[in-house]
Amino acid sequence: MQLRKCKIKFSSINQIFISHLHGDHFFGLVGLISTFGLLGRKTDLHVFGPVGIADIIRLQLKATASYLGFTLLFHELESTQASLIYEDDKVAVHTIPLTHRVYTNGFLFREKIGERKLNISAINTYPEIERCDYQNLKNGRDYILEDGTIIDNELLTFNPLKPLSYAYCSDTAYKPAIVAQLDQTDLLYHESTFLKDKQDLAILTKHSTAEEAAKIAKAANVGGLILGHYSSRYPNKKMFLAEAQPIFKNVILSEDEKVITLDNKVPETLVVAHQN
Repeated sequence: MQLRKCKIKFSSINQIFISHLHGDHFFGLVGLISTFGLLGRKTDLHVFGPVGIADIIRLQLKATASYLGFTLLFHELESTQASLIYEDDKVAVHTIPLTHRVYTNGFLFREKIGERKLNISAINTYPEIERCDYQNLKNGRDYILEDGTIIDNELLTFNPLKPLSYAYCSDTAYKPAIVAQLDQTDLLYHESTFLKDKQDLAILTKHSTAEEAAKIAKAANVGGLILGHYSSRYPNKKMFLAEAQPIFKNVILSEDEKVITLDNKVPETLVVAHQN
């Protein structure tokens, strides 16, 4: 229902990443998969999650006599080391080993460097360069004129946009060991179930406080920090902001339907904006 409300196309979802097998993080999965089946999906769907996720979903589908017209592919995870689990020509996804009451991973999504951008005004000064040469220029190749003169690629193109990165750290105890992997990530989501007034409860349940999330963000020098997974005992979510911002300034409170945008169109700059 939330996907529909936010106008996200179901057909755009081809990989699903499950952090751990606690109900608030995966109980809705079988419903989503069943909906895909009812809508006539044909494209493969890949599910990445802890060992056991395949048995759970298959049992639910079997018990409900749910028919799928697409292939459901499970990639079960059990390594406690950061691992590359998915890659295509645009992005690479690594696990972030976390510490919780059950086996848990966060996920680090890193874009790959894209094609160089054409400097059309510079290109037009060389009549020999035709449209069929553009892809080679985007790929970083120099251009050789008929007389043998080599035109450096940097004179004909602009640098590609800065590749972006996003880290999702779901339920976890405070774990400074992940800082090295998160170094200079553009945007970090880190759970903040409690405030520091419940530090003892955070330790007992292996969750984090807003203060601890901010410490991770500062140490990793990330571009922005999203807080979430708030305990319902706190009526005012701005309390989390007040605790985190003295340590790390660029903090965003997660909320349903909030849109967070990373703008890297200006060379060497990154703007994190958000709106409800």
